[in-house]
Amino acid sequence: MNKKTLPSMVILISGNGSNLQSIINWVQQYNVATIDAVISNKVNALGLSRAKNANIQTEILEMIPGQSRVEYDEDLSDIIERYQPDLIVLAGFMRILSELFVEKYLGKLINIHPALLPKFKGLNTHQRAIDAKQKEHGASVHFVTPEMDEGPNIIQAKVSVLLDDCAEKLADRVLQQEHLIYPIAIQWCLQQKIRFMDGKVFYNNQPLLQPICYDPVIHRL
Repeated sequence: MNKKTLPSMVILISGNGSNLQSIINWVQQYNVATIDAVISNKVNALGLSRAKNANIQTEILEMIPGQSRVEYDEDLSDIIERYQPDLIVLAGFMRILSELFVEKYLGKLINIHPALLPKFKGLNTHQRAIDAKQKEHGASVHFVTPEMDEGPNIIQAKVSVLLDDCAEKLADRVLQQEHLIYPIAIQWCLQQKIRFMDGKVFYNNQPLLQPICYDPVIHRL
């Protein structure tokens, strides 16, 4: 199949890239999309090696001392525009994006967050869930909007919080769910089964009033 006939994405990373690897595995198994580039803001990000091992083009864009967030995002946009992707996927990209950048790619920019949004926005989500005595925790894939972790959810996966859980144990179980739901959300977006218009998410052309709850029996790639 001609690569140009397939929907494409670029993936932004900062670190280990385990979600990146799950997306690479999905692309290699099903051949329904392409990863045209992996862009990192860290030169030593392990995810760059994952991309190179899969013969995916890599780009590194580190922040220059004194550079503003808007200036950095302009440079980032210049790189993205070279690839003309259908979707921009944040996979552990540890930067707050400027409003101008987010507005430019609104509806084409998705992220995964290790919590059941709108609960526990920001960092240290697993320990915060334990401290709050939550019975359930999980992960959310959402469209990115200018406000951090505020964009509408697409799909969520839930895990039980166990009595003997520590943040590390809980994080491991949540990460396993992240690896399952992110490729699903990406496929839905690339197939335009999921769309973001006028501030709302539509699933099969119907308003999505609440996040889809991942079910391993129903939601298969």
